[in-house]
Amino acid sequence: MDKKEAAQKLISIFGDKNIIGVIHSVTVELSKYIIIILFAIYTWHCFTVFLGKNTERKDRVYSRQKKIIYVIHFICSMVLYLNSLDYYILIFYAAQLALLIFVGKSYQYVYSGLSKLILNNMLMLMTIGFIMIERLDMSSAVKQMVFAAVISFAGLFIPYIIEKFSYFDRFGWIYAVLGIVLLSLVFVIGKKQYGAKNWISIGGIGLQPSEFVKIIYVFFAAALLARSTRFIDVVKVTVAAAIHVLILVAEKDLGAALIFFVTYLVILYASSCNILYLIAGIFGGSAAAIVAYKLFAHVRTRVIAWRDPWSRIDDAGYQVAQSLFAIGTGGWFGMGLGEGMPQSIPVAKSDFVFSALCEELGGFFGICIILVEISCFVMFINISLRMKRKFYKLAALGLAVEYIFQVFLTIGGVTKFIPSTGVTLPLVSYGGSSVISTLILFGIIQGMYVLDADKEESNGQKASVRRKRDSYRENKREAKLYRE
Repeated sequence: MDKKEAAQKLISIFGDKNIIGVIHSVTVELSKYIIIILFAIYTWHCFTVFLGKNTERKDRVYSRQKKIIYVIHFICSMVLYLNSLDYYILIFYAAQLALLIFVGKSYQYVYSGLSKLILNNMLMLMTIGFIMIERLDMSSAVKQMVFAAVISFAGLFIPYIIEKFSYFDRFGWIYAVLGIVLLSLVFVIGKKQYGAKNWISIGGIGLQPSEFVKIIYVFFAAALLARSTRFIDVVKVTVAAAIHVLILVAEKDLGAALIFFVTYLVILYASSCNILYLIAGIFGGSAAAIVAYKLFAHVRTRVIAWRDPWSRIDDAGYQVAQSLFAIGTGGWFGMGLGEGMPQSIPVAKSDFVFSALCEELGGFFGICIILVEISCFVMFINISLRMKRKFYKLAALGLAVEYIFQVFLTIGGVTKFIPSTGVTLPLVSYGGSSVISTLILFGIIQGMYVLDADKEESNGQKASVRRKRDSYRENKREAKLYRE
């Protein structure tokens, strides 16, 4: 049901066209301010929850954040329903709410001692994604929720797998071979989409292998570099990493290639603390970028569109220009959910979802999304620093860098800060492969953190038992000497 049909239905119910128009306008206008205020409060809590050491206060803040998520979800769903009066939206809202509650409750039980802030941020970003994709395309929103539900359920087994198979760091070269094979599949059974041949279709479902390989890739680099950082070993690992990147370049998946390159460079530097590796990597990457610009026409097209999209607005610059128009039209407070024209932006529900959000919910809302993403990254780094085993430390760092650099590429591309690279905004953009890999990423980091904390607690308990036993023996010896 479109807006005209919805308006006619409301008129038939209430009988006055002017009253209906006023009610609808006031509801949409008020809702956008309420949503922005609530999201701003949520974002504020992301950075102030750690002030002080009062555990009860922190728990109250986390509980308040969850309530804000549910309220924003309800308000947005109500506005979408009023825009169309489609009862299917109410059913879909109930299904989404059930999923959010299930994940919020079950993950706290399974991931004992998890980071509640990361969990809340994950739920908030999922909620924003559900709402915006539903606004743009209901069928895509249903698929997104199904993918999220399936992988959220599977994520409950991640802590068990990590605990039972605690020797993930022994399979570094297996990860490398597996990653290269999976990336190479697109040359055999792949299909081209948006200029890049980086998709495969299995049973009618399109998958992007690079989304899954990026997790295996981090395991490969972390496992081998945690074991040895001798020059000859570094050369071997670098060659394997370069093969991954070159395959992605050949597929014209430049966004993924950049993510893989930067992630490896950070892991290499963190594991070796050798500044020369970092400098060599930066110069090598810069040289590779220049060569890619000279060799590949699609790279030159994207750079031209980035430098001056207005001169190529009829072809190469159209996407970026429409993105900037949308962000500018929305201003700070947005047009209101359902009141903009995000359909005019090519691939608005995936690569350019941030532009659609800014148009309808405003620039302040967009800034809050960026801050929530940064909050996730800060927590990932914090977890990495707290881990004892070098493999876990490097793996968490690598996953954190992949996550935040993907955010940077997405938002930088849609705002013309950097050339567009065609990557999605984690958990917000539409994409089955993207949402699955991102939820797995969140689960792995939480799972490793929980396992590491459990081992530290177990070691502490063992040490305490040893101290008590030694103390008991010492007291026994002293008593014997006293009697003698």
